[in-house]
Amino acid sequence: MGSEPDDAPVEYPDGQSSRGGLTDSIADAIAGLKGTLARRSNGAGDGRIVGPDDEEGPSVADLYEPTVDDELADHPTRRAVLADAKQSFADSSMAAFAGIPTEEAVETRLFDFSYLHDNEEVDRYWVNEPFAYVSVLDELDSDDRRYRVSEPVLDEYEEYVLDELTKILRNSLMYHDVGNGEDRTETFTRRAGELVAAHTAAIEPLSVHKILYYLQRNFLEYERIDPILRDGNVEDISCDGVDIPVFVYHKEHRDLDTNVSFGSQDLSSFVTRMAQRSGKHLSVANPLVDGSLPDGSRVQLTFGGEIATRGPNFTIRQFSSVPDTPIDLINWETFSIDQMAYLWLAIENNRSLLFAGGTGAGKTTSLNAVSFFIPKKSKVVSIEDTREISLPHQNWVQSVTRESTTSGGRGEVTMYQQLQSALRQRPEYILVGEIRTESRVALTFFQAMATGHAAYSTFHSESVKGVINRIENEPLNVPTQMLKELDIISIQRQVMLGDQRVRRNDSITELLSRGEGDDISINEVFDWDPKTDSYNESFESDVLEDIADDRGWDTKQLNREFRRRKEVLEYLLENDVTWYEDVARTIHTFMADQDRVLDRIRSDALDPSELEVG
Repeated sequence: MGSEPDDAPVEYPDGQSSRGGLTDSIADAIAGLKGTLARRSNGAGDGRIVGPDDEEGPSVADLYEPTVDDELADHPTRRAVLADAKQSFADSSMAAFAGIPTEEAVETRLFDFSYLHDNEEVDRYWVNEPFAYVSVLDELDSDDRRYRVSEPVLDEYEEYVLDELTKILRNSLMYHDVGNGEDRTETFTRRAGELVAAHTAAIEPLSVHKILYYLQRNFLEYERIDPILRDGNVEDISCDGVDIPVFVYHKEHRDLDTNVSFGSQDLSSFVTRMAQRSGKHLSVANPLVDGSLPDGSRVQLTFGGEIATRGPNFTIRQFSSVPDTPIDLINWETFSIDQMAYLWLAIENNRSLLFAGGTGAGKTTSLNAVSFFIPKKSKVVSIEDTREISLPHQNWVQSVTRESTTSGGRGEVTMYQQLQSALRQRPEYILVGEIRTESRVALTFFQAMATGHAAYSTFHSESVKGVINRIENEPLNVPTQMLKELDIISIQRQVMLGDQRVRRNDSITELLSRGEGDDISINEVFDWDPKTDSYNESFESDVLEDIADDRGWDTKQLNREFRRRKEVLEYLLENDVTWYEDVARTIHTFMADQDRVLDRIRSDALDPSELEVG
């Protein structure tokens, strides 16, 4: 590699040359960088780096000198992480052009494990193997729990090369398109990697891998918060200002500060780039932006200055393409098995439902999870401002709103317009992300119920009485007669139990219509006891009685149907079947052929992956 001419083209496996377009520009620029890196300050060939001001730097040999903290050499975390990393590098698709790092290099120059001196590891997992993992740590001196991102450490030589390549690529990418979607990442990594390997002097395979990781992370992904965004356990990411630790909300460990922060210039640049990624413009004149990232995550950005005294800030609410299931909610004790069996019967039989609660109470998560109980082939239409609902159904029309594309308001697609359109699509089930303050949306939502559609949504209120008052009064003004079309209200809460913040279903309440008057009676079917952290086991349900009347069931048959659904949920729970496809397949197959599923459960022979709906 060192004897190759500076202007030699790199030949790709498909026969394409690197010369031309983006790669031509990069190759020419890197050839110049090679000359800079290879300069010898004394002509003796000692491999010393010479900076842009002709200052002599450390030798490459010095920078590659391995160092190991003897106290941590046999630490189980260090051994486990490095074992995974070595295997991952050996299996890497980039090994063909970047090489396979030596074991010594991985052992001594990949990660900094010094944080293990002062912290006890509570949890650890890869988010981008072998380059990024996260740890949940308890600080030994204070027992304070923190979230730590670990990425490859760069020595002075690698930092210098990365900085120069960043400038080269930034200038080149201003004038060239590297492709879209998945091809964009693949093209960038492959071509930049081969050029780095072919044209950069005195660089080892591990350095090539590390430099490519940071180039891809910074150009194509989300820079220093990219590992956090890859963590499916993180629901919210908050940066409150300059030099303030980024905070996360972790599904299991709740609110945690991190070892990630932004300086002033970096943060201004980052929020501006995030606005661009969400298709919005952020500036002094337009300092507040709400948008969606390409993966569907919701982002709120503030430019800073007069309206944010601690500097620019952002909040990202993660979107998960893998939905949480009813079994997940039971596992987390957000709902009991009895509650889920009740909701299964109600939803399967087209009863309408509203999830209400405060911010962060898990309303949308619950809405998504119970949607698994919608029959497989029923037509579903979902309408949201930001894409959060993810269903295991094929007959599903997913709709989102759109803000105006012009200053005159043209091009806007509102939730009201989407909801009107949905009613013309003849759906059996309508899911609305959230009912806020627009009267037309609320009236159309309840009109959908009155015309025979099962409708589901979320709502901000922490009590049944509060839900009813907000819906009936300004600004929504839904008439009581229309409100009577709603069958069930589920109240969600985020509460503290001991030192843990958890989500619980506070109550499930049925709305009962008593005659033609303007009064609404309620029947609380389930309620949560915070003293024992438990739910009532016996209940009476008017909704289930109505379903029995519609289906021609007597009380014995109704109880039988309830017990059967409960039996399926118990089996999935006890056998740790939580993968959404397996849960969906089991539920939908049961709806099509109860006896087949129950026979396999009772003989302990149920394999959800083998089930097919008849």
